[in-house]
Amino acid sequence: MGETWRYRGQEIGSDQIAFLREFIRTHATSSRWKLSRQLCEELGWKQANGALRDMVCRGLLLVLERAGQIELPPVRRHIRGQCRTGRPRPEAVSIDDAPLVMPLKVLGPVDIQAVRRTADEPLFNSLMEHYHYLAYEQPVGEHLKYLAWVQGRPVACLPGVRRRVIWAAVTATSAGTRKRGGATFVLSPTTHAS
Repeated sequence: MGETWRYRGQEIGSDQIAFLREFIRTHATSSRWKLSRQLCEELGWKQANGALRDMVCRGLLLVLERAGQIELPPVRRHIRGQCRTGRPRPEAVSIDDAPLVMPLKVLGPVDIQAVRRTADEPLFNSLMEHYHYLAYEQPVGEHLKYLAWVQGRPVACLPGVRRRVIWAAVTATSAGTRKRGGATFVLSPTTHAS
């Protein structure tokens, strides 16, 4: 039996590596970016919001290439000058800022939604920019973005990395940035629960 590799909780055996080698061979004219997207389509690798998991796929392909298990097409272009300070800051998105003050039992259910690569991602970025004490910084690598909604209003931003899902019990009596289990989440300044 061949060597087994582990990547992000998945086992990759000799059959999967043989499949990847054949897939790369049959898509020899594809760039690495396109190859990862084609592979995600072929295998149905999608996020909960329907976006392809192409960054995860590229990470897997790079790990296997560095280990000598597969050979990827050559890099076609290097992205130079990606300076974080050169990125435009998120624009302010207006939200209903009327105070939401009531007992928790009256508040109703808290709906937590993944917003990365959705129409609500600019709202998440804007709230982080304007309410987090460090402002918004574009995350590096694989990351998650969640918004918590109550009564149709965003009440918290929950950023995360990789597969660590942040479940924070929001029982704060004042707004602001909170730390819970090493993860930061941002409460809307108009949210107060008792």
